[in-house]
Amino acid sequence: MTGPSTGMPVAGLVPAPRREAEHADLLVRNAKVFTGDPDRPGAHAVAIRDGRVAALGDDHDLAHLVGPGTKVVDALGRRVVPGLNDSHLHVIRGGLNYVLELRWDGVRSLRQALEMLREQAGRTPKGQWIRIVGGWTAEQFAERRMPTVAELNAAAPDTPVFVLHLYQSALLNRAAVKAAGFTRETPDPRGGQIVRGRDGEPNGVLLAAPSALILYSTLAKAPALDEADKRTSTRHFLRELNRFGLTSAVDAAGGFQNFPDNYATVVDLARSGELSLRIAYHLFPQTAGQELADLKRWTETVKPGDGDEWLRLNGAGENLTWAAADFENFSEPRPELAAGYETEFEKAVRLLLENGWGFRLHATYDETIRRDLAVFEKLAAEGLFPGGNRWLFDHAETVSAGSLDRIAALGGAVSVQNRMSFQGAAFRDRYGAEAAAHTPPVRAMLDRGLTVAAGTDATRVSSYNPWVALHWLVTGRTVGGTALYPAANLLDRETALGLYTRGGARLTGEQDVKGTLREGYYGDLAVLSDDFLTVPEDVIPDIESVLTVVGGRIVYATAEYEGLDEAVPPVSPAWSPVARFGGYQAGRAGARQASSVAEAAAESEQHRRWRVARGSVPETAPPFVDPCFDH
Repeated sequence: MTGPSTGMPVAGLVPAPRREAEHADLLVRNAKVFTGDPDRPGAHAVAIRDGRVAALGDDHDLAHLVGPGTKVVDALGRRVVPGLNDSHLHVIRGGLNYVLELRWDGVRSLRQALEMLREQAGRTPKGQWIRIVGGWTAEQFAERRMPTVAELNAAAPDTPVFVLHLYQSALLNRAAVKAAGFTRETPDPRGGQIVRGRDGEPNGVLLAAPSALILYSTLAKAPALDEADKRTSTRHFLRELNRFGLTSAVDAAGGFQNFPDNYATVVDLARSGELSLRIAYHLFPQTAGQELADLKRWTETVKPGDGDEWLRLNGAGENLTWAAADFENFSEPRPELAAGYETEFEKAVRLLLENGWGFRLHATYDETIRRDLAVFEKLAAEGLFPGGNRWLFDHAETVSAGSLDRIAALGGAVSVQNRMSFQGAAFRDRYGAEAAAHTPPVRAMLDRGLTVAAGTDATRVSSYNPWVALHWLVTGRTVGGTALYPAANLLDRETALGLYTRGGARLTGEQDVKGTLREGYYGDLAVLSDDFLTVPEDVIPDIESVLTVVGGRIVYATAEYEGLDEAVPPVSPAWSPVARFGGYQAGRAGARQASSVAEAAAESEQHRRWRVARGSVPETAPPFVDPCFDH
């Protein structure tokens, strides 16, 4: 007898003699299913047919849905959750560059990071750069410090190296300074600083002071991929996100992401049915002084909702006008935005509302949020705001209780990201532990009934690993272990998971089809390596998915399920750092790192004592040192 197609040997399930139309395409059984549905919070099996959840229940209840064409997967008692949804991810830009980047995400020692750099220098062809672009912080390393320019020069003497550290700074080796064209005569751009030595020559350090545009524009000087490799790069980046159980993302656009040119790759993949992640995207005016013209052109040619369940336009933002953006370099003082920016900002908001467009708005500081809210309240008094359109603030680290009340009164939402996982120590050092304790005040947002969604702001600040963000929401700790929040500002695990599932769906108006495992909803789920709801807190950042399903398609599979997922083309170009190292390093290089962490920590202590002896640092070192200028 021909049995069902199984991903694991499954005993006791025999194809039912029913009509094919009633059979499931995929059945995940023997699972601990967390549905996210308060009416039915748990189950042991999920059946998916035609891309949607067909049924939930016990294994016995769903056995009749198994037919000759049903793929049956035994979860082996693992936890199954709704597919995760990053509500603020620069997924389109990240995909176009992924295979060019050497990722230090999850690397636990600077020694290991520099070994990776040294090895990649030997693989990178002449004319190309090595790019280490976000997703890491000095606090994650055993040495608790950044690399020095001298170390970059030693690791890669001839290959340009660009190392981005959050939105605070970048380090360039000697070859990269030359390739970027920085000389003694190069002027500092507005809001940025090219640090120079005593001789006036650039020394390889760039500072966001506080604008990150100097970092963006320098990175943009590196060679780009051709169209075929952009396509391959994007597919591999989406597969990397699937690795962590992500099935959806809300793209926040961003600097140097032009519409429609830089969206062409995901549009092409959507048309050919090759997206493995659902994407709702935004449009972001790129040129200061031209924002209104861009927004007007877009409102006349496209509209929110255009697309399908895989790729759809969600609105404008996260910038509407450049003058209203407050850059979030917590190592620098809070930026003072120009007086009177509200005039152009109001025109932009009015234009969007009159054309039925929602928007998201980058706002880090409460001072900015209060000014923006005043504009919204003025438009609300005219009966225009919000006019049925979805809108939200992104980030909102220092939003006040009063501003939260005003957001709630105007029907707004908030998307929070774990930027404090990576910048929390810097924030605390500048503003104090008391201020850091409610930055951002996530629990206060939820207590007001606000829609709150969670994300990462990857790839240039935080890592794209959602479990690092979930660890932050649950524990209030940075990636280096620094405790930021009291218990009153922490979330229980189910609430945190809701921000990463139902929360993101609400931001795109898809809460009736996504974010919950319920009959009729999208068949998006992840089978987890470890049970998020019960594992010790320190295990949470190491969770991955062993099987990720989007619309009933198995888009990522490992462990016992190796080979069940869809094939992707080989990484190209062949010298890509991803071809050698992959992406996020936890689990992939953990054993190799573990052997060097203790060694690196000891070496770091020797380095500190040497510097103390020279008089370079005090005898008692602070817990987190960010020696940008020590090279």
